[in-house]
Amino acid sequence: MKNLAVIYHSAHGNTERIAELIVEGARCVPGVHAQLLKAEDLSPAPERLLAFDGFVFGSPTYLGGVSGTFKSFMDATGRLWKTHSLKGKLASGFTVSALPAGDKQSTLTALFVFAMQHGMFWVGNAILPEQHAGVPYDEAANRLGSWSGLMAQAGHSAPGGSAFAPGDLKTARMFGVNVAKALVCMSCVEEAEVAR
Repeated sequence: MKNLAVIYHSAHGNTERIAELIVEGARCVPGVHAQLLKAEDLSPAPERLLAFDGFVFGSPTYLGGVSGTFKSFMDATGRLWKTHSLKGKLASGFTVSALPAGDKQSTLTALFVFAMQHGMFWVGNAILPEQHAGVPYDEAANRLGSWSGLMAQAGHSAPGGSAFAPGDLKTARMFGVNVAKALVCMSCVEEAEVAR
């Protein structure tokens, strides 16, 4: 069994909703145990990360980057960086903002660089945008066309699931499945190398 942590910060519940759906999707993959963890709960004890084989990092996009709470979590992992304790683990990321673009790419880039500094393997978003196949835009998977990670757009009016287009909710589940499958495939490669 491989352990996957979805680590997030959510001020208004929107990022948390996407995190929950990613976990829901990941749990559909046999051999993967996925759980939610709040970034602020990990900051005092980042060594808890050592129990996991992979991570999905999630933050709202605030002023073109991760939230201050998520950045505090990232900074708290510095002592793990010194020993490269997270090297070789799988990582991916997602972000939520109120606008279709909203500089979400900057947030995903920050998460990617964080993972790279720890020596992790990054998994992007391999979901093809469904609107090209005739699915209505709001219902289409990966409607925002993000490849480096998952992007979702939350409306200003309503927190939680109703704030999202149906396609973003569907994409979050699919993204969880994709990351979990990548973690299982990574495990197969490790086992094959040990068997040599």
